[in-house]
Amino acid sequence: MFFLARYCKLLEENSFRGKTADFLYMLLFGATVLTGIVLIGGMIPYLSVSFSKIIFLSNSLTFMMVYVWSKQNPYIHMSFLGLFTFTAAYLPWVLLGFSILVGASAWGDFLGMIAGHAYYFLAFVYPRMTDRRPLKTPSFLKALFADEPVVIARPEDVRFAHAPFDEIHQD
Repeated sequence: MFFLARYCKLLEENSFRGKTADFLYMLLFGATVLTGIVLIGGMIPYLSVSFSKIIFLSNSLTFMMVYVWSKQNPYIHMSFLGLFTFTAAYLPWVLLGFSILVGASAWGDFLGMIAGHAYYFLAFVYPRMTDRRPLKTPSFLKALFADEPVVIARPEDVRFAHAPFDEIHQD
């Protein structure tokens, strides 16, 4: 829950500020990819045992958001349990290693990394390479959310009223 709250908030406030429909589309894309992977993986004989144990995909979706955030903020310095520092680009791998270290199944985390990589590649890398956007947010989703442009006050635009004459103290 901590990672969901933290990285969902950071993505929403920074990368998707004023783009609520795009954020929802990212979550829908991730949920669809993860569901597809689990359904297809459940049909493969050797993988079906591992995929049948994955009941909830919320951990994978959270890991997807961590992956996308780390790709968009690769140079932020982080510390893991105060033991060692690393840059945010390695955060998904550090968390995956920690899951393996504590004996938890790493399948859910790894699936989240796959979905996050697919989203990041199709939303940010591929458009720069080809000038085409395969993950363009549908217009009906944009119509649901009236995204107002974000207005940021710059210091030179801020003006303060003069103090009333009675409050000016002269010594």
